Amino acid sequence: MNNKNDLNKCEHCLEKTKKRTDEEKKALLNRLNRIEGQIRGVKGMVESNAYCLDIITQVSAINSALNSFNKVLLSDHIKTCVVNDIRQGNDEKLQELVNTLQKVMK
Repeated sequence: MNNKNDLNKCEHCLEKTKKRTDEEKKALLNRLNRIEGQIRGVKGMVESNAYCLDIITQVSAINSALNSFNKVLLSDHIKTCVVNDIRQGNDEKLQELVNTLQKVMK
């Protein structure tokens, strides 16, 4: 698969998608929009020479928001993708989850 068009033909690549309801997408995008706004706010704080600890406090809030976003995605992934694959006999999905958790929990 050296060609961009080959990606469209790859069955493995196609299974690495997730159908989400409009409500799920909206909730995730709302969270991301809030996080994006927080990051713009921190950028503004740096540009206006805000006090270091005030910036650190805001960055901590961003980290918490990102962790919360990941928790929502992870929960949904386990309840849908992992459960469905295991039911279909694809136990490899469990190892994929373990590997991902190890990366996230560094």
